[in-house]
Amino acid sequence: QVQVVESGGGLVQAGGSLRLSCGASRIIVSIATMGWYRQAPGKQRELVALLDSGGRRNYTERVKGRFAISRDNAKNTVYLQMDSLKPEDSAVYYCCITDARWRNYWGQGTQVTVSS
Repeated sequence: QVQVVESGGGLVQAGGSLRLSCGASRIIVSIATMGWYRQAPGKQRELVALLDSGGRRNYTERVKGRFAISRDNAKNTVYLQMDSLKPEDSAVYYCCITDARWRNYWGQGTQVTVSS
């Protein structure tokens, strides 16, 4: 069973930065996508950033120009660099790794809180 673990969340002031990391407990062969999602209290989970096997990146409009997704293939790790954070970015951030058979592996989430 693959376990996905996020880290790097925390409390930061508005305008600050955080870098989230997500790794799998073992190598996942043929990854289709690696993505970051977030869920704020009372809201639906939303896609924040997605990176596919071809290197294409997609971001929700709300984070474009401020967040950047990247991966380290050798480590099976995906990162989310978050700059110019706003209070509305506060949420639990989840990592999801999807393999070529479209199986989703979710992490347990990491809390990001941005104070004004």
